[in-house]
Amino acid sequence: MQNRVATRTPVTVIGLGLMGQALAGAFLRDGHPTTVWNRTAAKAGQLVAQGAKLADSVGEAVAASPLVIVCVSDYETVHELLDPLGEVLDGRVLVNLTSGTSRGARETAEWAAQRGGAYLDGAIMAAPSAVGADAVILYSGPRSAFDLHEPALRSLGAGTTYLGDDHGLSSLYDVAVLSLMWNILNGFLHGAALVGAAGVNATTFAPIATKGIETVNGWLSAYTQQIDDGTYPAFDSTIDTHLAAMEHLIHESESLGVNAELPRFIKALTDRAVADGHGGDGYAAMIGQFREPSGSRP
Repeated sequence: MQNRVATRTPVTVIGLGLMGQALAGAFLRDGHPTTVWNRTAAKAGQLVAQGAKLADSVGEAVAASPLVIVCVSDYETVHELLDPLGEVLDGRVLVNLTSGTSRGARETAEWAAQRGGAYLDGAIMAAPSAVGADAVILYSGPRSAFDLHEPALRSLGAGTTYLGDDHGLSSLYDVAVLSLMWNILNGFLHGAALVGAAGVNATTFAPIATKGIETVNGWLSAYTQQIDDGTYPAFDSTIDTHLAAMEHLIHESESLGVNAELPRFIKALTDRAVADGHGGDGYAAMIGQFREPSGSRP
């Protein structure tokens, strides 16, 4: 065990919420000498029992390792903790797994560079229980910094993925997937409310909903090609056909006393696409509506 630990990169984890504890635990299980720090030191108790070293200060924690992982509540907290440390980041790689925005990631990268540190922004696309196993974790920033510490970062999940040099890509992918998640979940919840009005429980509805999601998933590869090419042939049905079905959904919702705001919003976007001349195109042409800034039309 001693030889194994000697060959592993020392790592520091700052922030010991549920996710931070999972990150530190994964490094420990993979044999990395792990230093931890948290404002509430008691949260480190279990990790210390597993072999982690608890630093007395955030500065001591950063100085302990060439690879520093930060996972706290927001970017403001990252700066609150690390700004006072001066040049302690010099020569180190800072990996920020805190949720934020692409702009915040790019600004933090500039801040780290001014202090001599290399910066990787990251996004954890998994629950704490998946860390150290099949967690998908996205990274963006200088390739050299990622390559240097890729073996250590793979301790956190089999889905370790490098996106590119642009520091903002991880956060951008993160919020894009959140949009996908909420739209799928809201669609399911609205559907469950509809069938629930007829006395059908959500458990009975779920297998049919799952099949519907699988069907839509099968369309994505063709849609992505159309979006990239900028052409939208109607292989399945036209936007005009979709619009007629949206009317049915709105009327059904209203007649059953189910909230119709979501389908009305979808129809409003679709009406604009038709007004723009896309009624005869495939549904992927709706990408134009999402590319427009909010409030760009009267």
